[in-house]
Amino acid sequence: MSGEAGKAGNGPSAMHGVLPVVQMPFHKDESIDFDTLCGEIDWLYDGGAGGVVLAMVSEWLRLSDAERRQVCSYVVEANKGRGSVTVSVGAESTAVAVANARQAAEQGATAVMAIPPLSIALPEDELLSYYRRIIESVSLPVIVQDASGYVGLPMPVSALAQLLDEYGPQRVLFKPEAVPIGPKLSELRDATEGRAGVLEGSGGIALVDSYRRGIVGTMPGADLIEGIHALWRALEAGDEQAVNRLAMPISALVALQTGLDGFLAVEKYLLVRQGVFKNTVVRGPVGFHLDSETRSEVDRLFDLVTQAVKECK
Repeated sequence: MSGEAGKAGNGPSAMHGVLPVVQMPFHKDESIDFDTLCGEIDWLYDGGAGGVVLAMVSEWLRLSDAERRQVCSYVVEANKGRGSVTVSVGAESTAVAVANARQAAEQGATAVMAIPPLSIALPEDELLSYYRRIIESVSLPVIVQDASGYVGLPMPVSALAQLLDEYGPQRVLFKPEAVPIGPKLSELRDATEGRAGVLEGSGGIALVDSYRRGIVGTMPGADLIEGIHALWRALEAGDEQAVNRLAMPISALVALQTGLDGFLAVEKYLLVRQGVFKNTVVRGPVGFHLDSETRSEVDRLFDLVTQAVKECK
């Protein structure tokens, strides 16, 4: 099945294209900088976003429940109906995940996304029960996120296929991040006979391969919105020359980002460089710091991405 075939009719139409994960700006005292957050959302839409996402790289797990509610309301309002708003609702207990999903729906989210509990290895029947209760608690699309590329354990494709059979592609989508990403995407596509709406979350490093395996959209970091949007457009147009020109520096740049804190450090640095953020503050404890040599390589590769975007316009 080609990428074009994979996109036909799979999932809600709003969940398509480039849907960046919002980075969370903080003041130096680690309180949320809402003014900068508003500017970031405007900047993302100016760069071609089809919606915004509040998820792991938004430091979502480092916010209090009250802060999450506050941010969700703020982002929905700042979004101004320009695209979808997806909110991560996964939790260590089903009851909390359900409450999170209902709260997000009440606040105006257009979709929710849930990782499974991270502290225990669930048997398949318990995993299915967890997701069924989330799906049945709201009328929104629910994105089942396997984030095991950096947290948690891989989810069996058989469970994902069963959820699709039970609820259909308008109610359940998937964001599989288990490695190896490409074969896992194909396994899910084949197990669901191409009916699954699949979003990829490699940050852009595997976007070309993932697109050709039938994804409907991508959820990259906020820092590379112009490059990722240009690459998505080139893929949609079948412009192989532009695809190759853009994909190489994007992949090399994302490859420098190891683990969640690696993504946070590089993305916030590049958001400061582009005038979107005022600082690179990450809520601690912090497991990754940019040294001067890594920073120089990030600068070099970002310059290549910027040049490629200009040449492909």
